[in-house]
Amino acid sequence: MAGNYSGNPVTHFGRQVRKERLARGWSIHELARRTGVAAGHLSRIENGKRPPTQTIAAKCDDVFAERRGWFTEYYEESRTWTPPGFRDWQEHEDAATSLRAWMPGIVHGLLQTEGYARALLETSPGVTEEMVAARLAARMERQRRVLMRDDPPFAWLLVDQLSLARLVGSAEIMAAQMGHLVAVAAMPNVTLQILPAVAHPANASELIVTDSAAYAEHVAGGYVFTEEETVTRLTRLFHTILSESYRASDSAAMIEEVGQKWTAGVSPASQTPTADRA
Repeated sequence: MAGNYSGNPVTHFGRQVRKERLARGWSIHELARRTGVAAGHLSRIENGKRPPTQTIAAKCDDVFAERRGWFTEYYEESRTWTPPGFRDWQEHEDAATSLRAWMPGIVHGLLQTEGYARALLETSPGVTEEMVAARLAARMERQRRVLMRDDPPFAWLLVDQLSLARLVGSAEIMAAQMGHLVAVAAMPNVTLQILPAVAHPANASELIVTDSAAYAEHVAGGYVFTEEETVTRLTRLFHTILSESYRASDSAAMIEEVGQKWTAGVSPASQTPTADRA
């Protein structure tokens, strides 16, 4: 690999395409002719507004042979900055006429502002600025591709009430995020609803780690991981969460305070009377 680059990896890929094109004195239309890729699409890639694909990287390697496969190599490395299970999801969303999304505890990625998304991505243990930039660019592009395309799907988006109160980044970021939710809710193809802090069947999200194994659960089931590297990574993730938690004494006091509110018939989440006390 030619080395790591600061900033947005999508922008860096595009800059390299433009650099090689201009060095040869080609117009964007000449590059389109040589690659078979539409000039408009190439322009968006050069400007960092569209992430590259494996096909685009391969075509760039074909026409810029002097780079000795740099474009494909860079693309493949950038894929390691994206969660593996999510890499092939784009084709499903691109073909969707309807979409339903929900995430427990935080605002869903399709609804996040850039500030909220960056602050959230930066909490991952061991994450580099390059990885954050790549994931952030992909997340913002996904929003444009899914919700703002010419024929957007009909979207039912559920927001966990607890996510409205969970601080991500700063108060300013949270205020901007609330404003963005209001704007998205007003889109004609979107139905956005808040799920109250009540029991429901789609809240499964669990992590258990022992000396030699880890168990992670989601709404479709759970899986036991025994590979040492994965167990180490999940152990580190657990301790990252632990480091952000209240002290044991403060936690006990908080539990007592919340207990008093429930005893008085007030929901700690909404600060309103519960249904049986209303």
